[in-house]
Amino acid sequence: MSRPIYSVLFSRRAEADLDRLAEHLLRNARTLEELERAVDILRELRAAVVQQLGTMPWSLRKAGEGSRTTRRELVVPCGATGYVVLYEIEPGQRVLVLALRHQLEQDYH
Repeated sequence: MSRPIYSVLFSRRAEADLDRLAEHLLRNARTLEELERAVDILRELRAAVVQQLGTMPWSLRKAGEGSRTTRRELVVPCGATGYVVLYEIEPGQRVLVLALRHQLEQDYH
């Protein structure tokens, strides 16, 4: 694994999205195994975001239209689906995570 070069920060909105995703996973867990898996998913999601955006934020797909090339999206696989992370690359080797959603959701909240 590469050592992070960029610092990765989560906006309030992104933290709220993580809380919303956690609530959904935990609420729908029916067994102890599913509950443990939900906790693992959340831990792995945050770790993947920090690792990938900390080392290679410019290599991921551009988000939105126009010339705003610093706004990008990261797809984090999870089973048959995954999560989409919207972020902005900022000056000073910082990455700001703006929002997160499950791939089956229509848009960011």
